[in-house]
Amino acid sequence: MTTVCGIVLLDKPAGLSSNAALQRVKRLYGIRKAGHTGNLDPLASGMLPVCLGEATKIAGALLDARKQYRFTIHLGERTVSGDAEHEVIERRTVPHIDIAGIDTVLAGFLGKRSQVPPMHSAVKHEGERLYRLARRGIEVARVARDIDITRLAVEQWEAPFLTLVVTCSKGTYVRVLAEEIAAALGTCGHVVGLHRAWTAPFENDAMVALDRLEQADAAELLRWLLPIDHPLQSRPRVDLAAEEARRVLHGQVIVINRWAAGDAGAGPTEVRLYGPQSLFIGLGVMGPEGRLRPKRLMELGL
Repeated sequence: MTTVCGIVLLDKPAGLSSNAALQRVKRLYGIRKAGHTGNLDPLASGMLPVCLGEATKIAGALLDARKQYRFTIHLGERTVSGDAEHEVIERRTVPHIDIAGIDTVLAGFLGKRSQVPPMHSAVKHEGERLYRLARRGIEVARVARDIDITRLAVEQWEAPFLTLVVTCSKGTYVRVLAEEIAAALGTCGHVVGLHRAWTAPFENDAMVALDRLEQADAAELLRWLLPIDHPLQSRPRVDLAAEEARRVLHGQVIVINRWAAGDAGAGPTEVRLYGPQSLFIGLGVMGPEGRLRPKRLMELGL
């Protein structure tokens, strides 16, 4: 059984589903267990963090991360799916507007707001994916979700194509946002290009293209692996002695007397755990008076 563990920041190509990309990365690394930390539509490209081996255990800790996208709206044309996957069902005139006018409209989308997921999405309704219902011509009511947009800016405007950059919270549907922006500009629109520039906390880390991975030798494949604890640096670090680490790895709650009284803050604090030789062994929850409870543990052969 392979011991390859870590995170690959894949630059997923357009035209490939996130799961299909994941399976190809799994085969390249010869590993059975893998997962990604945020689905990208087949028509979208960009950062898809792929967790391999024991790194899948921390994937859940990354799902709520902020993301940044670059997307292009074709103004004046609407499709049923909000992107270029389906045929145009409505055409409207694109009004004459300059970048200053667009900026004014975009300012109204900043901050916390609610958004209704599109029918062409992976959200489930009574156990079935919405996009499957949509393909059968069925539309159902969807519950609005809270989202947060912290940046929305024009990158290029050459009518009828408007390219924007958005930084947003988990759960933001860019296709829906594009349709809402088009409506606010007095027309309709759909997404014709979508690229995820980054997902936190990997804002400053390099992605690798799938075709490069497929041409890489074993040594280069390993160079693209980030350590499991790389995205967890914002959590406090707790170093354990050998006996403490052994007990934690057996699921026991222990008391860390050296934990400063104020370190845990107002409530339980999620912490990174390390054994001898600075080996990352997982995540724990530090409570009052240094009471440490294991939360997500690695099987790395301590």
